Amino acid sequence: MQRTWVEIDLSRIAANYHALAAVVGPDVTLAAVVKADAYGHGAIPVARRLAAEGAARFAVSCAAEGVQLREAGFTHPILVMGGFASFEMDALADYHLTPVVHSLATLHHFNAFARNRSTTLPYHLKIDTGMGRLGTRAAVDEIIAAIGDASSLQLAGLMSHLASATDFTTPQTADQISTFDSTRLALRNAGIQPPLFHLSSSAPIVFGMKPVFGNMVRPGLALYGYVSPAIGDAPPAAAQVFPALTWKARILEIKEVGVGSPVGYSARWRAQRISRIAVIATGYADGLPHTASNKGHVIAAGRIVPITGAVSMDLTSIDITDCPSLQPGDAVTLIGSEGEATYSAEDLAREAGIISYAVLCGIGNRVARVYRD
Repeated sequence: MQRTWVEIDLSRIAANYHALAAVVGPDVTLAAVVKADAYGHGAIPVARRLAAEGAARFAVSCAAEGVQLREAGFTHPILVMGGFASFEMDALADYHLTPVVHSLATLHHFNAFARNRSTTLPYHLKIDTGMGRLGTRAAVDEIIAAIGDASSLQLAGLMSHLASATDFTTPQTADQISTFDSTRLALRNAGIQPPLFHLSSSAPIVFGMKPVFGNMVRPGLALYGYVSPAIGDAPPAAAQVFPALTWKARILEIKEVGVGSPVGYSARWRAQRISRIAVIATGYADGLPHTASNKGHVIAAGRIVPITGAVSMDLTSIDITDCPSLQPGDAVTLIGSEGEATYSAEDLAREAGIISYAVLCGIGNRVARVYRD
C-alpha cells in the first residue's frame, strides 16, 4: 500500500498514439517523445508499450535518456533533441544515438570527433526559424558549406520547432514554416536532401496542420492525453486524446476546526465555518505545486474540494467538511476522475498558474508508479 501514487494506463497511451498516427497517415513517421521520463509516466514502460504498438522511433532530450533506453534493450532509432556537450559525444557514438546539431560550430566539432574515431555518424540539423532558442541562424550558403565540409557525418534529418503552435492569432507559425521551407529548398537545390524533415510536435498533429507534418512528427504531450489550450480561432481537433495518468494520495489525519481557525504555514487559510480538515500524504516534494496553495483542488469522495492553506513539502490540507464518509487511510484524487468529478493536470496547472507539462513532469520519484494495461 502506498502513501501517494500514480496509476498509468498504458492502453490509453497506446490509443492516443494510434489516434495521432491516423491523423498524419502512413507516409509520416512518428517519433514518440519519451523525454523527461515520458513526461513523468515512465520512459521504459511507455516506450515498451509504444514499440509493441508499432512505434518505429523515439526522441529524448539528452544522451543519458537515450542510454537508458539502449540499456533497456531498445534498438530503435533514438533522436537526442536537446543539444549535447563535448563529454556526451562518446555516449552518442557508443550507444548509436542520433543527435540534433544546433550550430555550425557544434557541427564542426562533432565532425572532428567522428573523424578521430574513423567513423561516420548521423545527425539532424536544427534551423532556428523564429523560436530564438536552439538551432542555427546561419545564412543558407554557410549552412550548405558546413554540411559539405562535415565529411565524417551523415545528415539524416532537417528540423525546426514552432514557438506558437497553439496560438492562432499570430503569423509566427506561418513565418516559421516559410523560413523552414525556403531553407529546405535551398539545400535541395544544392543537392542536399536529408531523408527526414520535421517541425511538428503535438499541437499541429491534434489540430490537423498538414503543412507542418513533413515526413516525421514528434508527438510528446498528446501521447499522454493533453494538448496546450488554443488561443484564437483554432480549427476543429483532428484527433481526440485522453489523459493516461491518475494521481492519488491517502488521508493521514482528519481534524475538526472552529470558525476562524488557521490552517497551515502563515495562516493563509482560516475556516469560515466549522470545518473538517484532512491532511493528505503529498506535498511539493512530490510535485504538487506550491503555487496551488489556497487555489488548487482535489477530488474527495467524488466531490471537488479545495486545498486549504499552503502546500507543504510533504503534506497538504484539504477541506472535506462535505465528505463525512472519509476516514484516515482513504485515498483522494489529485489528478483524474471519481464518478462524475474530473480534475485534470490542465485544471491543476491553470489554478497553480503553471502549465500542464510542469505538473506532469514535476511528479516526483517518491510517488510510486503503478501500470495498468
